[in-house]
Amino acid sequence: MIPKIILGAGPKATQRTIAYLFGKGRANEHTDPHLVASWNGFAPDHRNPKDVQAQLVAQLDQPVKMLGDKAPRDTVWHCPVRAAPEDPFLSDGQWADIARRIVAAAGIAPDGDEEACRWVAVRHADDHIHIAATLVRHDGRRPERGYDQRAVQREARSIEADYGLRRLKPGDGTGAKRHTSKEHFKAKRLGQGAAARDVLRLRVRRAVAAASDEAEFFALLESTGVAVRFKRGPSGDALGCNFALPYDTNDKGEPVFYAGSTLAPDLSLPKIRKSLATTSPEPITVRPGNPWHQATAAAERISHHLTHGDDQTAQGQLVLLGATLDLLPINAPTAGKAELERAAVAFERATRSRIAADLASTHALRRGIQTIWRDRPSDGDGSGIAMLLDTVLTAVVLAMHWHRTHQHAQQEAAAEQALVHLQVAYAQVAEPVLAGLAQRAPSPQMKHRYAHHLQQAVPEHAERILNDPAWDALTAVLAEAEAAGHNATTVLGQALDQRALDDAHSPARALTWRIRRLGDRHAPGPRAQAARARSTTQLGAAPIHSAAVPPPPQAPPARRR
Repeated sequence: MIPKIILGAGPKATQRTIAYLFGKGRANEHTDPHLVASWNGFAPDHRNPKDVQAQLVAQLDQPVKMLGDKAPRDTVWHCPVRAAPEDPFLSDGQWADIARRIVAAAGIAPDGDEEACRWVAVRHADDHIHIAATLVRHDGRRPERGYDQRAVQREARSIEADYGLRRLKPGDGTGAKRHTSKEHFKAKRLGQGAAARDVLRLRVRRAVAAASDEAEFFALLESTGVAVRFKRGPSGDALGCNFALPYDTNDKGEPVFYAGSTLAPDLSLPKIRKSLATTSPEPITVRPGNPWHQATAAAERISHHLTHGDDQTAQGQLVLLGATLDLLPINAPTAGKAELERAAVAFERATRSRIAADLASTHALRRGIQTIWRDRPSDGDGSGIAMLLDTVLTAVVLAMHWHRTHQHAQQEAAAEQALVHLQVAYAQVAEPVLAGLAQRAPSPQMKHRYAHHLQQAVPEHAERILNDPAWDALTAVLAEAEAAGHNATTVLGQALDQRALDDAHSPARALTWRIRRLGDRHAPGPRAQAARARSTTQLGAAPIHSAAVPPPPQAPPARRR
């Protein structure tokens, strides 16, 4: 159940609100508007709808008009309360009870207070009501409604439990502002798939993630059709900025601008500048190598920081993970693009909490992701983005656990939702790559040798890996690494040392991408290989024909699919 508070100002605020509540709606969505509750059971006795509205306005405004010029600026408190689509049907009597609980929680009309504000609750659809109140009490005082938004949210959680409704997650005040019903119906009327506020939020976030400095940030916004209007101080310096889309205009044909801070708490100009500062202190030298591999190696540090870093560093990594998800769809193959878009939108809520973010450790991955976005490097068989997605999947799982540990309910739910979309995208992107690798799997004898190395190195995970559908792909990349001059035992050990496999959904898959990266590195020289061979022989890593290795089984073990 979602309550939302809107304040109205001006001499005709009550009239405008009541006219809207009893009208047809901006998209003819209102059906059978009628009162379900009021401050004292008051109900107009007129049949003419215009007379009903006029009498309601007069009664609600009476305490306000008694104050004359001393009336407050905001005179109307308007609170839509909406149930979830899957919630059971609520009767007028049940909605009336909900309305009384909401106004009591907000301080508009506390239980038993005969001098409280006047209010009415109007229902014009099955799933919601609108509560309208005037903000002057019968005794002429203003209501004590400090932190009323938080109070009504708490009461809504209690109402959900009492009525068996969908239970929403408690928030911490760091969530982005939702689009209004007016914005929703406007987008629908214009044939747009999303409200302008939501489109702007995504475009601004992407520009922040992609830009290396402030000038590039604004250039990227311009290239995506976002208009920018600056708020300047007396010195002429920009103190803030508003954003607009060219097709989103008001009744005068002027663009509708949104302040960055109303799109999301981290999109005000000062916070955008702080974020950009982590990407452009001075140029850093990028070592030659595969950009996909370098970005994946940097992304693995997110998981490390989430499990071993302090809270401020971990929060910074969540910001970075969100920026990575914002840019990934741009480089993704068509098959996974839509789900990656959904994952980025869902995870946006998981990037903010009350913990201040330390962004100092995010520089390397930001540059790595920006390089991929900017240079569009070749990805050959698609394994580059597949291995990066595998690493991001693990990071999102750990983000979900981190938020759970810190009791960030909304952020945990957002990470969980993003994970669902990421898993679908990963399957769409990676499964063809893994299938192609599996077709290049080596001989049964070589696979048996790799299985023996695996059983020696990680006996606790060996059975899972050997029965994993990605086992054939893993043996293929091990064979390729050997063909490039690497020692299979050594490269497998290096892959296992990079990170424990306990939290890997598919350990064989994780090892496949690690070994693919390691195999692309320069192979050791002949002398180093000889020394390594002597070392592995002394440690018991015997060659394939040694008696230390049992003969291969007649039939491979059954694999779970």
